[in-house]
Amino acid sequence: MSTSAVPVNLAEKLSQFNELWTQKKVAVLNDYEVKLAKLKGEFVWHAHEDTDELFLVISGRLTIQLNGGDVVLGPGELFVVPRGVAHCPVADEETAILLFEPVGTLNTGDAGGPMTKTVETLS
Repeated sequence: MSTSAVPVNLAEKLSQFNELWTQKKVAVLNDYEVKLAKLKGEFVWHAHEDTDELFLVISGRLTIQLNGGDVVLGPGELFVVPRGVAHCPVADEETAILLFEPVGTLNTGDAGGPMTKTVETLS
């Protein structure tokens, strides 16, 4: 049992930051991190060779570009990008998402570059 019995309020956590394309850790489950991010514009094409990546849209709309066709998500919808599949998230409007990934997963996967950010913990 957790030593803290305080629920995580996603709206309150989202109000704590405005930066785009940065991941904020809000919880840990076993070896996985639960992260929030705000997106607008186009990210970089990348893949995660060792892990799937779960995207859950909280607000806004997210298009996940895939080589086989786009997946468009609205609030309350999620999609899992399978490991090794190249993808590029795009948000035409500011979009809030929840990510579920193994600890240490780089946001840019195999692409690297200037969009790579270190995960920050929200308190």
